[in-house]
Amino acid sequence: MNAVQAQKPIRVPPLIAGLVSVIIPGLGHALVGRVRQGLLLLASLVSVIGLLAWRISIAGRRIDNWPGKIQRSFELHPILLVLSIGTVLLYLWIIVDAYLSAKPDRRSTTVWLFALVTLLFFGLGWQIGEIQPVKLVTQAGDGLPFMQRIIWPWDAAIVREEELQIARAVVQIPCYDEPVPTVEPDGPALSTSPQCGNLSQPAGEPGTTLHITGTGFEPESEVAIWWKDEQGNEFRQRQGGEYLVVMPDEQGNIAVDVVMPYRLMPTEKEVSYWEVQGRQLAGVGPAHASPELLLAIEKMIETIFLGMMATFFGIIFSVPFSFLAARNLMSGSWVTLAIYYLVRTVMNIVRSIESLIWAVIAIVVVGLGPFAGIVALTVHTIAALGKLYSEAIESIDPGPIEAIQATGANWLQTVVYGVIPQIIPPFVSFTIYRWDINVRMSTVIGLVGGGGIGFILIQWIRLLDYRSAGIAVWFISITVAILDYVSAEIRERFV
Repeated sequence: MNAVQAQKPIRVPPLIAGLVSVIIPGLGHALVGRVRQGLLLLASLVSVIGLLAWRISIAGRRIDNWPGKIQRSFELHPILLVLSIGTVLLYLWIIVDAYLSAKPDRRSTTVWLFALVTLLFFGLGWQIGEIQPVKLVTQAGDGLPFMQRIIWPWDAAIVREEELQIARAVVQIPCYDEPVPTVEPDGPALSTSPQCGNLSQPAGEPGTTLHITGTGFEPESEVAIWWKDEQGNEFRQRQGGEYLVVMPDEQGNIAVDVVMPYRLMPTEKEVSYWEVQGRQLAGVGPAHASPELLLAIEKMIETIFLGMMATFFGIIFSVPFSFLAARNLMSGSWVTLAIYYLVRTVMNIVRSIESLIWAVIAIVVVGLGPFAGIVALTVHTIAALGKLYSEAIESIDPGPIEAIQATGANWLQTVVYGVIPQIIPPFVSFTIYRWDINVRMSTVIGLVGGGGIGFILIQWIRLLDYRSAGIAVWFISITVAILDYVSAEIRERFV
């Protein structure tokens, strides 16, 4: 049979194929025997039109009529105009391609037609994703300070206890007919002129300007100006948006004018006394781990065991389910086949729900903490490993199974002697891979309170403490790299 004879017969003339495609795009292809191709073209065109209409409605949501929406959307997003022109071109091209496909020589431009469909979907994805490469390039420098803290966070990991020498002076607020207490200096001395004044107002009215002088400081070592209110709250003096520091002269003297700060919390006292301080670093103690570093180590260990326990419980429950979800073992009767479909369906549903969602549900049941994370990961692991294990069982060599069944062995004996010896290597490989996934996922479910290092990571990010967040990121990266090495060694030995 030659190539011409092997072709499917043309059912309609080319003109009819083109005309029906005007009414229902893709119908002309179906009438000439290209049913699947016609359905794909129809589905593609409908999808593109639907997505395009959705984006136009969003861009022109403030306008009630569609002509106005379309005009507004084209003004805001010129790419929508290009996509609209491409959609019209796709519609016309489908008609022309149906006409060409119905001709005796079977000429068709379907390959280029589907290339246009791909370009349209790519353009829609570009618009939906609001991709702005120019903005990414021009503003990439804004993220460098944060990335530097994350990439090199060790200044926050290793700290030294600072020994400060502090000079103090009392300021009366407001000026009142009472003597101002004095502070006996134990080292450097500080004094203010005047000794009383008014605080700045949050609305913008500046407070009293104090002339602060000090003696007895170490030369060429910065002195930071601090305040301590009557409630014991301490904070640094800011002027011009910067922390105020003064450099002593060769005799250790300082002099600076300071505008009194404002009160964050109102007080009903008629008169109060604040303390202005001059703090100078006198020395540093030995280096030691910071509280953030110790907390990151603690939570990373918790994360590793969280993933390990979830994998352990997942293996226990997924192994029996995997045998029930293997078609080659469960197709013996309609009862076992029904069990197969039921188990497979349940596992698909459970696996389709991400661990993050299971973590939220688990937190509602058992509360915040690592146990909720273990429950969430275990549920997802059972479904995921059950699927992988069952597919490993379905791909085994049927020869040993047939030989064992020929001896009269029952279902359990067939599994023990014919299936298990063949599935141990893939089971080990899938289990190690899942443990690696669970350790990484445990950092994610910690974001919603599922325990582990992810919980403190999101807290540090919310507090803009990027150095501490960098410590957590480093521990996650190092742990995943170590697990990858360990899993490779285990696979080499057992797989």
